[in-house]
Amino acid sequence: MNGLALHERPASPAFWRIALPHSTAAVPVARALVRAALAELENGADCDTAELLTAELVANAVEHTSGDAPIELVVRLLPTGCHVEVHDPDPAPPGDLLHAGDTMPDPWQEHGRGLLLIRALSSSCGHRPTGSGKAVWFRLPLVPPQRRPRPA
Repeated sequence: MNGLALHERPASPAFWRIALPHSTAAVPVARALVRAALAELENGADCDTAELLTAELVANAVEHTSGDAPIELVVRLLPTGCHVEVHDPDPAPPGDLLHAGDTMPDPWQEHGRGLLLIRALSSSCGHRPTGSGKAVWFRLPLVPPQRRPRPA
């Protein structure tokens, strides 16, 4: 991927960018990339949470945008954790607001739970316009070694 040795903390942010198909096939590819990227850090962010939230963002991008333009996944490993963005071609902000202070989506409704999870499980999240649409993002902090689950 980027040449880092396993368990080596990057001196500067490590970065991955991949174009994904505008289909549900993009979800498992995105999950695998995030898991592989987070394996690069000795004290990484929570892989399971990162995979879940990435899957939600990619699934939302596929479901709520039209056309067949690719969706882009961007993963940055930072000294303080990870930053994940999903870029899609629709400039409209997500239907369910992500900013603090906004009305929370109804957890009993069919739609909106994914963004509710992102708000609840990430350290921060939001969206921003891009030259070709928008990026929806979240951040996760590093997990101290004593709080990480031990391999079985």
